[in-house]
Amino acid sequence: MKISIASMNKLSESFLISLSALIALFLTSTVLAQAEEDCENTLQCESSWVGMSDSERSVVFEFAEDYKAFIHRARTELTFVQEAITFAEANGFEELTVSTPMEAGAKIYEVNRDRTISLIVLGEEPLASGFHVIGAHIDSPRLELKGRPLFENSEFALFQTNYHGGIKFHQWTNLPLALLGHIDKKDGSRVSISIGLDPEDPVFMIPELSPHVDRGRNSQTLADFIGPEDLDPIVGHIPGEDDGDVVEQILKYLDEEYGVSRADLVSSELSLVPAGAPRDMGFDRGLIAAYGQDDRLASYAAMRAIAEVDSPQITTMAYLVDNEEVGNRNNTGAGSEYFADLLSRLLYAELGGDYREPLFRAVLRKTKFISIDVNPGINPMNPGAWETGNAPKLGYGVNLKLYGQGNTANSEFIAWTRQLLDSNDVPWQTSTYKVGSAGGGTIGGEFSSQNIEVIDFGVPVLSIHTPYAVSSKVDIYSLYQAARAFYSFRE
Repeated sequence: MKISIASMNKLSESFLISLSALIALFLTSTVLAQAEEDCENTLQCESSWVGMSDSERSVVFEFAEDYKAFIHRARTELTFVQEAITFAEANGFEELTVSTPMEAGAKIYEVNRDRTISLIVLGEEPLASGFHVIGAHIDSPRLELKGRPLFENSEFALFQTNYHGGIKFHQWTNLPLALLGHIDKKDGSRVSISIGLDPEDPVFMIPELSPHVDRGRNSQTLADFIGPEDLDPIVGHIPGEDDGDVVEQILKYLDEEYGVSRADLVSSELSLVPAGAPRDMGFDRGLIAAYGQDDRLASYAAMRAIAEVDSPQITTMAYLVDNEEVGNRNNTGAGSEYFADLLSRLLYAELGGDYREPLFRAVLRKTKFISIDVNPGINPMNPGAWETGNAPKLGYGVNLKLYGQGNTANSEFIAWTRQLLDSNDVPWQTSTYKVGSAGGGTIGGEFSSQNIEVIDFGVPVLSIHTPYAVSSKVDIYSLYQAARAFYSFRE
C-alpha cells in the first residue's frame, strides 16, 4: 500500500490540529480550575453566567420556567400550601399520620392549619442524630381586607384594606389586583375565592389622580401623598335600577355567586395581590420579574431540592412557614411551638416508650438549620445604598448573611457551610448591610433561640416588597443546588 506525500501531509496536519485542540482544552480547564480556586480563596469571583455552556444555560432556563409557573399560582401562603401539597404528592410524599412508619427514605409531609407545610425525608441515621432543616417563609407583602371592608364613595363600591408586611404605599396604586383567599361561614363551610389571575377575570385597582388635577400635591412627600388608609380598590360601579346603591349590588352579587353575606366577610381571609404573571426581563431573558419572590423563591428552591433526595444520611426537612413579614406571629408563624411539636412527635414515633425530654433537647442541639430569605442586591438606580465590598450582586450566587452585632452564625458553622458550597461547586458571596442605615431579618432567630445551629442564606433580588421583584435565574438555580447539597450531605 502506497501513501502519497500529500496524504502524509494531511495526516500530519490533522494530528497537529487535534493536538492543538487537546492543548487548548487542557489550558482552558487549567485556567478555569485556577480561576475557581482563586475565587474560593480570594473571593474575586465572576458572574455565574460567565463560562456557562449552552447545555448548562438550558438547564437553568428550564428550571426558571418551572419556578415561574409555580409562583404564578402560589400567590399567598394559602395557595402556596395548596400547590405544595399537589407537588409533594406527585413526588411520592405521603401525609404524616400516627401510623406512618419511621423508615429510612420515607417521604412525608404535614400541613399546619392550611398555612404552613413541612416536607420530610427520613434519613438512614436515627432521629437522635438531629435534622438538616431548610426554613423559609411563604407569605409576602400584600393588602388584606378589613373585617367590614365594603363601603361606597362617590358612587363607587370600594374595599377598605390593611397591609401585610412592609410596603411603599404609592407602589400599590394603578395596579391590576387579584382577590384571593377564602370565606369561612358559621355553618362550618368554606368558600374559596380566586378572581383576577385568569385573563378572562375582572381585576381590581386603586386609582390614582391624573397629573391634570394633581399639580397642587407635587410638592408633598410620598408619606403624605399616599397613606395606608388611601389603599381602597374599586370593586364595583354599576348602580341598581331601583335605589342606585352600588354597594347593595355588590352584596347581591356575592350572595348569588358565592352564597355569602356582609357578615360572612368578618370571618374571611381575603388578600389583594398583583394580578400580572411572572415574566422574563431583559433582552437576554436572564432575569425574572414577579410578585412574591420574597420569599417564595427560597421556598420553591427548598421544595424542589428535597423532592430529589431519596436516601439522606440525616433526616431532612423543608419547613415553609407563614407570617414572617409581620414578625413570625400566630400559631402558623415561626415563633409558634409547632416546629418543636412536630420534631418531638417524630422522635416519639421512633422511640415510643423510650422517649424522654432530654433526648428531644439533644436532637435540637444536633440539628443544622439554614434559614433562607431573599435580600436586596446592588441596584443600578442607587448602588450607594450598599458598601459594595460587602454587598451581594445578582448573578453571583447565594449569599451568606453576616449581620454582625450578635446576629451572625457561629464562625465554625460558617466554615462548615463554605466547605459544603465549595465542594459542590455552588457559587456564593456574602452580604452585610451598611451599619446603622439598613437591615432585615429572617425566621432564623426563632430557631437559634431553641439551641439549634442556624445560618442565614439569601439570594439577591431587586425591588423587594414591591409588586414586582426582580431575580436572576442563575441565582435561583444556585440556591436550589445549595439546598440539594445540604440535604444530600454525608460525613
